[in-house]
Parts: sequence; C-alpha cells; structure tokens
Amino acid sequence: MSFENIEKGSGTRHKAREAALQMLFAHDMDGSPCPVLTDNYWNELGDSTHDDKTREFANKLSCGTIKNISEIDEIIRIRAEHWRIERMAIVDRNVLRLAVFEMYFHDTPDTVALNEALEIARKFSTYEATQFINGLLDSIKQDHEKSVDSSNDKAPQVSTTSSAK
Repeated sequence: MSFENIEKGSGTRHKAREAALQMLFAHDMDGSPCPVLTDNYWNELGDSTHDDKTREFANKLSCGTIKNISEIDEIIRIRAEHWRIERMAIVDRNVLRLAVFEMYFHDTPDTVALNEALEIARKFSTYEATQFINGLLDSIKQDHEKSVDSSNDKAPQVSTTSSAK
C-alpha cells in the first residue's frame, strides 16, 4: 500500500477545521448566530460528502470559537503587538481564533492546533500571513503551556506511597 496518493490534510478533523474556518469567515461578515450560521453553511456551502462526525466537529469548533470570541481575541491581542485584530485579514484572524479556541477551550494538544492552523493558512491565505500566524501562535502556545504548567504546580500533590501504621 502506498501512502504517496493520500492528500495531505485529508482527515476528518482537518476537513472539519476547514469548514469551521469558512463558518467563522461568514460569521465575521454577517454576525449570524451560531444555529443560523451552521444551518446556512451546511445547506448552502458545505461539502455534502462530509459525514455527520465531520459536521459535528466543525459545528463544535465554530460555535465554541464564537461563544468565546472575546476571550480568544484578548489572548491574540496580548501577543499581536502593533496589530489590531479588526485590521487583520478576515481569514488570518479566524485561523488564529480557531487555533486559540482549540488550545484554550478544547482538548486538542497545542502542537496539533498550531500545525493544523498552519496547514489551513497555507491553503486559504498567503505565504507571509502563514509566517505571521506561525510566529503569533507559537508565542500563544508557549504562554498556554506556561499557564498549564503553573496551574499543575499549584494542584495538590497526591502521595503514591502508602504508610503502614
């Protein structure tokens, strides 16, 4: 069996992330609430070959990002020195938002969220924007990893040794 013919980024989750990005783009344009946004997307624009699992994951990503958009934008703003989010290209800011949602509000490993964001940026944006997204997400990833590490340090430690009394 040859793996040469498998399209890069052809997995169900990757396809769902692309659909979620397109929904976030549409939300940026018209501000539709999530149920309307997802219905319109799948009825008018979405790939009819996507299975229910792909659709469900895409909806979860887009609606979760929209629900947490203020917090996500603040996380981006802290690291986007000299860049206002509303001045970023719509695709680029939504690639960032989607990745930050996955890092902070979903169980996706940070490295996976970053790598997926870069794959999507390469497809939907420019080379320069992909470099910008990479630098920004790498800083955000480091911040997130530090915050996770520090919260783990504050967690109560459970002894694994038993005492015989």
